Amino acid sequence: MSSQRLFAAVLPPAPAVAELRRAVAPLHELPGARDLRWTAPEGWHYTLAFLGEVDEDVLPELYGRMERAAHRTEPFPLRVHGGGRFDGRALWAGAAGGLDTLRLLAERADAAARRAGLPMEEHRRYTPHLTLARSRTPADLTAFTAVLDGFEGQHWEGGELSLVRSNLPVAGVPGEQPRYEVTRAWPLGR
Repeated sequence: MSSQRLFAAVLPPAPAVAELRRAVAPLHELPGARDLRWTAPEGWHYTLAFLGEVDEDVLPELYGRMERAAHRTEPFPLRVHGGGRFDGRALWAGAAGGLDTLRLLAERADAAARRAGLPMEEHRRYTPHLTLARSRTPADLTAFTAVLDGFEGQHWEGGELSLVRSNLPVAGVPGEQPRYEVTRAWPLGR
C-alpha cells in the first residue's frame, strides 16, 4: 500500500509571497547567510498540522474530516508580520491578524487527522510561522530576525485549508529542496 507525506496548511497568496520575497532578499547578504539552507518562496506556507506518512486507504476519511474542519471555520484576516527563530536552527516570518482563528483552524486540522486515525505528535502551543531558512547546527540568527522585526506585510484573507504533499528532496543533490503539491483544498466557512 502506498502512502503520502502530508501536512495541513494555509498558503499565502502570490502578492504576499512577492512582498515577503523582496523583504527577505537583503538577508541573503548578511554574514552567515551562506551557511543557511533557504526555503523556496513557492513553498512558503503556514503549517497547521504535520500528518506524516498517510496510507492511501485513510485519505477518504481524512478528506471528509478536513472538509468539515474548513467549513466550521470562518475566513479570517491575515498578513505576514515580523520574524523569529527556533533554537538557532530555523528562521521564520510570523503572522498577524486573525491569529485566534488561525490557531482554531490548526486545532481542528489536528483533531481531524486524529479522528481519521493518524497518530499525531503531542499537541504543543501553535506558533504561526512561515519557515524561511534552516541551519544544520545552532546559529546566531539575531541579525536576521532584527531585519524582519519591522516587516508588516499586506493584509489578505485566510480563506482556504490546504492539504499538501511533501515530496522530499533527493539525497546528496546540493541545493535540492522539498517540493510541495496541494492535493486538496477546501474553502473556509459555509
